[in-house]
Formats: sequence, structure tokens, C-alpha cells
Amino acid sequence: MPLSDLLDLLAAVDGDPRPVDAVTSGWLRGRRDLDDETRGALIGALYGLLRHHARLGWWLDRMHMEDGPRERALAWLVLVEGLWPEAVTRRFPALTEDEAGMLADLKGQPLDHPDMPETTRLECPGWAEASLRARFGAAFAAEMAACLAPPPLDLRINPNRTTQKAVLRELADMGLRAEKTPHAPHGIRVPERFSLARLASLKSGAVEIQDEGSQLVAALVDARPGERVADFCAGAGGKTLAMAAQMQGRGRIVACDVSEGRLKRCAERLKAAGLHNTETRLLTSETDKWVKRRKGTFDRVLIDAPCSGTGTWRRNPDTRWRGSGAAGLADLVALQSRIFASAARLVKPGGRLVYATCSLLPEENEVQVAAFLAAHPAFRLVPLGDVMPDIASISPGDFLSLTPACHDTDGFFAAVLERASVPAPPA
Repeated sequence: MPLSDLLDLLAAVDGDPRPVDAVTSGWLRGRRDLDDETRGALIGALYGLLRHHARLGWWLDRMHMEDGPRERALAWLVLVEGLWPEAVTRRFPALTEDEAGMLADLKGQPLDHPDMPETTRLECPGWAEASLRARFGAAFAAEMAACLAPPPLDLRINPNRTTQKAVLRELADMGLRAEKTPHAPHGIRVPERFSLARLASLKSGAVEIQDEGSQLVAALVDARPGERVADFCAGAGGKTLAMAAQMQGRGRIVACDVSEGRLKRCAERLKAAGLHNTETRLLTSETDKWVKRRKGTFDRVLIDAPCSGTGTWRRNPDTRWRGSGAAGLADLVALQSRIFASAARLVKPGGRLVYATCSLLPEENEVQVAAFLAAHPAFRLVPLGDVMPDIASISPGDFLSLTPACHDTDGFFAAVLERASVPAPPA
């Protein structure tokens, strides 16, 4: 892997506020000369650097060095990759005197220094620490450590196109180890990384990339053939695809979002998967007039609410540091509340509303549900055990609550609410 390319990619990420995967995709599109092996090595190195962001920054500060892409790459090669300074010098021409001195000082040092604060060692940003400690208590360190490990690759089969057995055989023929996911009925887990371009069933729409936790949230909606279902914050449609497949081509599912680009991607994926009981709906906001016109007409409504993404830190390590901190969290909580109240209008009497996030923070999860129920007495909480008894055994309590340390999934939360049926007319 050419280090000049890694430095170029790091500089691109450092200078662009967009999510890292979007920046990386754009950068790679401009580098058609790179083969698959080099691309994979560059992405691996980039995410390795991102997973060590706070610790590398701590060391650079301790060494009185600037905190830039070049300095981070140098420190990473010694502290994380374990290269001797002499080997780094051969790969980095024209080191400055300060850089050479830093490498000499870092030689033999442990990445996790005894003087390093716990939150730095665990890569936990200050804005989230109090909430996460309140949530996990004595398990805080274990959960944060689990968020530092790269996730496995989870796939979801489209049961209208293929079977688990067929996809497992395809992966085995490619020389890859794979197994069924522990809990999601249509999931497959691949522990090792590989070029996704090799997987034919991914191109044909027979398979989608989807974390097992996300698959379980979609299953919790319990979308049934013949029903009307709304995916209120559909994004690129991962859960829409899963629910549409459950409906076996009967009924209607509407994927809603405020982003035209995400909905376009959603429509493309639905078409590729051969799912035609769907439509997309671009909303101007959570209170779009379309919501009022469709009041009380849906059997199932899923709110996959925009959130802090703390549950996806192992997958998206940059989101720890690229958000707007406590102020951004407060804005998100307020937006979630508005979306919750508006989307609830779509639910018909006797219908169900599922509120979900990929957050580990109570204020985005249990606190939001409690506030909604207090303000909307027509809804009641449906315990998880009444909807998915098998899953309730791994997620005690009324809610679906998944974490990287306990379940080896991304962190997900989901609550099922039901609107009261229309009162019977007087005799």
C-alpha cells in the first residue's frame, strides 16, 4: 500500500465534513488505477486510524506534535502497526527532525499508556460519556471496548430470490467461512473481509448487506401480506427491503424520507430485489401534508429515527468525533420527538408503531418512548415478549435493546406501540 495514497485519503477525509464512507467512495472513484487489494488495504488502514483517533491524538499532544494526517500516520505505524522507527523512515522520505524525534520517543511505547484517561483509551467522546455510563454502569468499559472492534459482515437473504443454504454454498465455493446469524432468520454472517464484487447474489438482489440487529428491528414490525406499511425514515431502504420481502408481494409499503438521493437509492435496490409492492415518497419535513392526508390508514409504521449513531461506532468510528456534540444531541432529541408525534398520525386504530434507533443513549430511546406515551394516551406499549418471544430471551424487558458486547450486533433500540381500537358502538 503506497503511503502517499493513504496520506491523500486521510487529507481528503480530514477536509470534508461528510461521512467518511461517502468521502472514501468519491476518492476511490477518482483512482481507477488502484487494484482491489490496494483499495482494501487503504480502507483498512483508514478505519484503523479512525478507531485509534483519541489515543493517537493523546500521544501527539504528549509529544508536542501537530495533529495532522501525516503525524497521525507516523504514530499509527509505530504504536499500532508495531513498525520500528527505522522501517517507518524507509517508507516516509524526508522526515523532519521533529518527526524523527517523535518516532524515536514512541519506540517501544504501549498504545494504551498508564497515564491515558479511561475515556481516551476507550475512544469515548466527552459529550456521550455521562449518558453511556448511566446506561451501562459497571459494563461501560466492556461495551466501549466492543465498539472498537471491527464488525463482522452480516448479509440478509431475499427469501423471494434465494435460500440461506444456497448463499452459504456460494460463499463456501469462494473459500469463505460463513454461518447463519444467531437470531435473525434470514441472516448470514461472514467473519472475514472480502471483495463484495465477487458475490454474484449481491448484484442480483438476492442478498443485501444488513447488520443482524437491523434485520431484527425490521422483523419486529411484523409486516404481513396484504397490509399497508410505512417506513417513515427509510433512508436507502435496508429495512424497507426486509419488510417488503416479508409481505410476499401482497399489500403496500411506502418508503418515506426527506432526502431525494437516499430515496433514489432505495428505489433502485427495491427494483433490483424484484419487490414491486412498494413506492417511495419524498417528504418536505416530518410534518409534510402527505402525513395529514394519510392519517389513520396504515397497519404498521416504522420510525427508524435519525440519531447519534452511537450504536454504530464499531462500523462508523468517525461519528464519535464528527458530530456537533451535546448541542447536536439536543437537536436530534427534539427532532426525534417531532417525528414520533407526526408519524404516529399514520397508524390506524389497532395498528402498530415501531420506534427504533441505532443509538445506545437512553435519552434517544427509553426516555423518548416514555415522553411519547405520556403525551399520547391512545397508544400502549407492547412488550417485546408478546411480539418476538424468541428474541425476548436475549433482550430482557419490554424493549429490543441490542449492544455490541452482549449480542455482537450494532447497538439497536426498538419499542412496539399499539393504537387503541375504535370503541365498539353502543348496543
